[in-house]
Formats: sequence, structure tokens, C-alpha cells
Amino acid sequence: MTHSGPDTLLRPDDGDALRQVLRQAHDRSGIPVLFGGQVENTQLSLSQFIGVRTAGLRGLRVRAEAGLGGRVLTTGRPAKVTDYRSARSITHDYDRPVLREGIRSVVAVPVVVSGAVRAVLYGACRGPAPLGDRAAEAVADASRRLAAELVIRDEVDHRLRLLDAAQGPADGGQRGVPLEELRQVHAELRRIAQQVPDSDLRGRLLDVAGRLAPPSAAQPVPGPPLAPRELDVLAQVALGCSNAEAGRRLSLLPETVKSYLRSAMRKLGASTRFEAVVAARRQGLLP
Repeated sequence: MTHSGPDTLLRPDDGDALRQVLRQAHDRSGIPVLFGGQVENTQLSLSQFIGVRTAGLRGLRVRAEAGLGGRVLTTGRPAKVTDYRSARSITHDYDRPVLREGIRSVVAVPVVVSGAVRAVLYGACRGPAPLGDRAAEAVADASRRLAAELVIRDEVDHRLRLLDAAQGPADGGQRGVPLEELRQVHAELRRIAQQVPDSDLRGRLLDVAGRLAPPSAAQPVPGPPLAPRELDVLAQVALGCSNAEAGRRLSLLPETVKSYLRSAMRKLGASTRFEAVVAARRQGLLP
């Protein structure tokens, strides 16, 4: 059986996330023109637009150090010009599409993940009054939110690559990842899933995590099913985490962790944490 790679298995189009943060920035700030794109092969490719009137910017590829976006791409820091036409701090490689759009004041903000610029977001206006600090902060906030989303998606991809290796060759040979690492991947996938705002992605991520737990050969003990958070806590406990450590990983208070653990133990008919983990493994709920 051929296994799909992590990118095709779960990762949504990052362009959709970019478009979403631009829309949110527009709704919150009222900036008349917003656009941006992802970095591909060291160049910025503009792909998402709000409020543009011409097609000149669509599909534009911005080189490093060229124009305002190229400067941001090179420095990894936000940059702003109040009058694009007369600005001396940037090159004017892209004057034709920018000026045809009527843009006068513009701010560009990088989306930085693990030290690399992954995208650039722009906010702009056409009138004589330049963009203020509030508008610049709205674009910066959109950049931070997109960076946080990309961090989560990258981590998911990393974990799924481990899963892909763990599934091993198609002929049923030995798994490529030790059992203990599989358990860590399972717990991390469930933890990351709780941070994903996209409910569809969260559901698919939990489904992938569930595939790491082998089907149980024994008959499950009759009783109420474990709630998702109860299973999240048990997955952390199975790694040897204390209540406090599990709480830090899951962004829960220790008392809340203790409550979920007690409930899981009751449902599994276990009197200790260890018995609860063993019972959950016997039922195929944990790897």
C-alpha cells in the first residue's frame, strides 16, 4: 500500500490561511487595499488581494531587494513608505503596477517562521493621508497570526513524516520508528490538534493520531467512551508526565488534568494511572 506524504494527507493550502488573515485585517481595520503572497524559490509571489482595481499586481513575482517587498524579503523586518512615487528608501522596479493601482502609502510586513520569511503582507491606501500606526499594527497582527498558523502546520507535517516512516514498507516489514517514539508522536498529534482552529483539519489530525493505536485483539470492556480531552490526558500520562507537566503541554490546569484523569480511570475501571494506560492500550485507544 502506498502511503500519502504529509503534505497531501493533511496540509490545507497555505494561501487560504493567508487570504483569511487579510480578510480579518480588512474587517478590523478598514485598510482599503490589502494583498500578499508566499515566498517561493527565494521570490515573493503575490497571490491574494483585497480592494485592488487593476490586474497589474496579480501574479507579480518580487525579487529580493527589489521594491518595498523585496526589501522586507531581504531584511526580515517591516518597512513602510508614505509616498511610494517619491520614496528613496526602495528601488522602483515595480512602479508601473503599483502606480496604476493608485497606491500612495504602503506598509509591508514579513511572516517569519523559524527565522525564514515565508510570506509578506501589504496594507496600502490611495489617498494623500498616509497609513497610520493603527493600520501598520493591523497588518503586523495579521502577520503574527499567519506565522503562528504556519508553525502549527509545519509541526503537523513533521509528526506525519514520522508517522509515514513508522508505517514502514508496504510489504509489512518492521516499522521504522521505535514504539516509544510512536507514542510520543501520538501524544503530540493530539496536543497539536487542540491548537488548530480549523475544525476539519483538527478532525483529520485526530483521525491520523488514532491510526497510530493498533486495533485491540481483546474485547473492549463495556462502558462509556472516553472524551477527547480524557484521551489527550491519558496520552501524556502514558509518556510518564505528571499532572503538572501534562497540564503545561495541553494548556490545562493541573486540577483540570486530575479531573479528566479520574474520569478516564472510572470509565476504564482502573484504580491507578498505570492501570488506566494499560486498559486504554488493551482497547486500542493508545499505541
